Amino acid sequence: MMNRVVLVGRLTRDPELRKTQAGLSVASFTVAIDNRQKGPNGEKTASFIPCTVWGQTAENVSRFTRKGSLVGVDGRLNQRTYDTRDNRKVSIIEVICDSVQFLESKKSEEVSAVPVNNDYAEQVRNDDFEQEDNNLSGINIAEDDLPF
Repeated sequence: MMNRVVLVGRLTRDPELRKTQAGLSVASFTVAIDNRQKGPNGEKTASFIPCTVWGQTAENVSRFTRKGSLVGVDGRLNQRTYDTRDNRKVSIIEVICDSVQFLESKKSEEVSAVPVNNDYAEQVRNDDFEQEDNNLSGINIAEDDLPF
């Protein structure tokens, strides 16, 4: 029998890191994944999958991801049940993660959020265009030979 889950999606909230009584780290988070099917009005739909990760990986997930982070999750499905205080039986299906891959770097998020505005970058761009113009000036092409 096989029980394997691979998901790619974005965190719906910051991971919640806890410690067991034995001192083992455990983090819980929810991954939103796009569904291929559209809703009744043609809008995109998503599934929200609860995930749990243990040990050092839990600490890393807590430290390096936050709401909106793109992650890849590899693990197995687990179903557990418990009774609430009002004697209702609740069943939960979650992914127990063997590994979590961070699919975006913090630097790429920071770079895209902050526009680059420095004189060096502008000078490099201007030098490149001037060099192109100098290279094109030595080419003799009749207008009839241009493909456009």
